[in-house]
Amino acid sequence: MALASLSKVVLGSIAFGVFWVLAVFPSVPFMPIGRTAGALLSAVLMIIFHVISPDDAYASVDLPILGLLFATMVVGTYLKNAGMFKHLGTLLAWKSQGGRDLLCRVCIVTALASALFTNDTCCVVLTEFVLELAAERNLPAKPFLLALASSANIGSSATPIGNPQNLVIAFNSKIPFPKFLLGILPAMLAGMAVNMAMLLCMYWKDLAGTSGGPAADDKPQMEAVEEGLQASKTPSPSPGKLRTTNGGAGYSSPLMTEDISTKHPWFMQCTEQRRKLFLKSFAYIVTVGMVIAYMVGLNMSWTAITTAIALVVVDFRDAEPCLDKVSYSLLVFFSGMFITVSGFNKTGLPGAIWNFMAPYSKVNSVGGISVLSIIILLLSNLASNVPTVLLMGGEVASAAALISPAAVTRSWLLLAWVSTVAGNLSLLGSAANLIVCEQARRALRNAYDLTFWNHIVFGVPSTLIVTAIGIPLIGKINV
Repeated sequence: MALASLSKVVLGSIAFGVFWVLAVFPSVPFMPIGRTAGALLSAVLMIIFHVISPDDAYASVDLPILGLLFATMVVGTYLKNAGMFKHLGTLLAWKSQGGRDLLCRVCIVTALASALFTNDTCCVVLTEFVLELAAERNLPAKPFLLALASSANIGSSATPIGNPQNLVIAFNSKIPFPKFLLGILPAMLAGMAVNMAMLLCMYWKDLAGTSGGPAADDKPQMEAVEEGLQASKTPSPSPGKLRTTNGGAGYSSPLMTEDISTKHPWFMQCTEQRRKLFLKSFAYIVTVGMVIAYMVGLNMSWTAITTAIALVVVDFRDAEPCLDKVSYSLLVFFSGMFITVSGFNKTGLPGAIWNFMAPYSKVNSVGGISVLSIIILLLSNLASNVPTVLLMGGEVASAAALISPAAVTRSWLLLAWVSTVAGNLSLLGSAANLIVCEQARRALRNAYDLTFWNHIVFGVPSTLIVTAIGIPLIGKINV
């Protein structure tokens, strides 16, 4: 794409610069409005500056991706309420044989869970529990928090639903779910193992703690983490009212009470225990069905939306408490980002930069892949991974199309792998890192402040080595 007029290039670059500054530094002193408002501001500037027309701005918002993000968050909420993540926590603690064994479990369970339930979701629900496990075994929190964040990022690279940038790549590339999974799975497994080995080597002496208390104590600990202090502050329900549980998970929610007199006779006749069991079983069954539907190539967005609405209907209650837990600010952020990136692409500047780098970044040579990977690593940490994918995806694929159709698929998978693992480079590299950091800092018990420098000392060598080891394995399994 040729460069636009000078005024359009300058104004579009200014609008994109505003987006970049507020995405990387959401609390910048001269405009502390945050990432979401920053994305909207940048989108508005693109239209005001006539870099993109209003119609083109609306058209650039990718509704299938937003629909999939929304539905995945709804499904994740119901799975959490059904106790899915409590079971993952129990698996981490069950018959643990000391700190090193526990660290390996954190790496493996988090990586595999993140591939199906997104890295951010796993970090939200497991951070405080990992802190509890480390504390009761007299182990330092830092290696386990690093294991959680880094493994969540690595594991999420394996599937289109593991993280937002993979969603973008899956939709733009049209790579089927099974092909995407098998194309990156070998690299993900190798990366997970290498990352785990590096953590063990770096913190071997620190992990020589006690084996902790009996396994019987683990379940109450997990429940305590999930409930926090809310249960003790929840008032007793009024006569004729039933205090609801969060999706049948077995712990009380202070958010609402419901009048059971308005319910269907089946609800009135069914015991609370049987109802919880039914809802849990249904949540697990439809989620497995959703994954199978992905594997056979059904539309990912509508499959996820159908799964979400099935859970809402069968729950047979007002869905507002569940829908309130959806991160609507993330959806708004993505909408603004789509418009901003589309406007920046219309300036022709990304294309011009890529045209300069393309001869050195061909995916059919070791040198070209190395240069391309370095560019993606740097951009993912400077501009965040999703904007990097939006900016570079089409250009990388177009250049690969001149080589062969197989090179196109491999270029998309390389972009998914490198942009995701790049999140481990620094604390600011991915939302999962920031979630772990903030959750640990604000934990009710055993709080820990994971600093930028604590993270980067491990993050830089891990990212470079894991990326390098995974690249040769990308696309080795063909469907």
